[in-house]
Amino acid sequence: MIPGVGGVILRRFGTWALLFGLTLPVWAAQQPGAISGHVRNATGVPQMGAIVEVIGAAAHSPTVFTDEAGFFSASGLLPGVYSIKVSAASFLPALRERIGLRPGASVNVNVTLNTLLGAIQVGPLRVASDDEDWKWTLRSVANRPILRVFDGPAEKENHETTGSLSFLAGSAAGGYGSGSELSTGFSVERSIFSAGHVGVSGNVGYGEGLPAAVLRTTYSHKRADGSEPSVALTMRRFAPSNPNLHNAALQALALAVGDDFSVGDVVELKFGSELQTIQFLGRVTAFRPYGSADLHLSPNTVLEYSYATSLPDSRREKGFDSSPADLSESNPRVSMQDYNTKIERAHHQEVSLSRRIGKNNLQLAAFSDRVGDTALTGTGDVSAAGGFLLPDVYSGTFSYAGNNLRTQGLRVVLQRKFSSDLTATLDYAYGGVLDLAQPNVELEVARQLITTQKRHAVAAKLSGSLPRTHTRWITSYRWVNGPGLTPVDMFNASAGQSDPYLNIFIRQPIPTLGFLPSHMEAVIDVRNLLAQGYVPVLGQDGQTVYLVQSARSVRGGVAFTF
Repeated sequence: MIPGVGGVILRRFGTWALLFGLTLPVWAAQQPGAISGHVRNATGVPQMGAIVEVIGAAAHSPTVFTDEAGFFSASGLLPGVYSIKVSAASFLPALRERIGLRPGASVNVNVTLNTLLGAIQVGPLRVASDDEDWKWTLRSVANRPILRVFDGPAEKENHETTGSLSFLAGSAAGGYGSGSELSTGFSVERSIFSAGHVGVSGNVGYGEGLPAAVLRTTYSHKRADGSEPSVALTMRRFAPSNPNLHNAALQALALAVGDDFSVGDVVELKFGSELQTIQFLGRVTAFRPYGSADLHLSPNTVLEYSYATSLPDSRREKGFDSSPADLSESNPRVSMQDYNTKIERAHHQEVSLSRRIGKNNLQLAAFSDRVGDTALTGTGDVSAAGGFLLPDVYSGTFSYAGNNLRTQGLRVVLQRKFSSDLTATLDYAYGGVLDLAQPNVELEVARQLITTQKRHAVAAKLSGSLPRTHTRWITSYRWVNGPGLTPVDMFNASAGQSDPYLNIFIRQPIPTLGFLPSHMEAVIDVRNLLAQGYVPVLGQDGQTVYLVQSARSVRGGVAFTF
């Protein structure tokens, strides 16, 4: 080799190698990829002619069709993040999101199409996994738990269908419209369209005339930015058999919308409203907004402001999330005066500071309540002849129009989970209640003697499960230092919330035959077992009836979970 020639060749080779190394990433980044897969129905049959739309940030978003084997392939796609939407006649559209495509790669995505009937069919039971690292979840007062312990992960995506069916005997004893002696509850929930969730639930009570019923449908969608808008439609009907009401039926229709989103990891906002229209001895419309703002001061500390205009759905906050719903847990709360409908209107504001300290959760809260046309609960045999109360002949209770309540107060909650099978909660509250200044007066004049008085309340609650029998149980006792017709801190939606006085809830699994595709459980729900807090008054016939914070009631039955 001629001297110097080898060096020239090496320099030229190095130059070409450098240029190739610089252009290789650019060339590779432009290498197109492909997304392919199969489309089948729920039974696995390939679907020919299904429309597959490939949606991406690029301008080129192709549409392809499946062949006789249900196979589709979209090629020539630039690297990026895509979504595919699959639709076919007689099927609900299916959406697959966040499909990452690398340069020159081929991604396989299989899609199952469902019919509308198939989407609501009851499927296998979703079993919640035990999680020793229990969750401390802080949520708004608008029908969401605050300072709540969950056995499983706080957020868990579920693509299966779950359903429940319950048969209960007894009454919730919550005043007018609280339910019948016999009732059937049901619920069906399913995740659809990857990030959507649809649910249908209801309760039907049986008695004289038309049955009482509540039907609720909900839909929510979790967006990529973390927000989760939702919409719900609730229909309620309660037909009394009291002749003094001329068989006037209460019919209510409510449309609720809500949303929540976060600003970074510091601020969380939740807001929404419910528009109610009520037909009962005339037509009344009510607008119920709510909202909350959470400021995360640290991973274990949250400062929250919340506003609500109706009582929260306390079944989940009390730990009764596994018990079937009853009619008393749906708005509106109504009473009657001079045969005119009175709708309870509430305004609640609260500021709370919640902190997790080791295995303990602590919450300090200050609140201000303003409730107009308060619907009080009474028990005893009465009629609507006077036009100032609403009797419920099925449960032996009635609703009574009380005075307005204005109060400020405070709350302290301490919760500790000793093990996965035992949780203890202490709750102290100080605030105003409606109280009857003089007992044993006539019902017709009692309203004039109802005033606001300050009271202290202390509640202790234990909940857990038995490992061998899998029995779920909750027992609570709420003590008040004097008489009252309304609970202290009636908007309490924290982990310390409980019904007044002694309450017991038991849910016991029952072995079922192998061919039944469900889990059967016995349910016992006892409220105010010792019948405490009864304030005597005189009915129109001179007999003694009672105004109460919570009437004693016992409900029992069976529940099936699919």
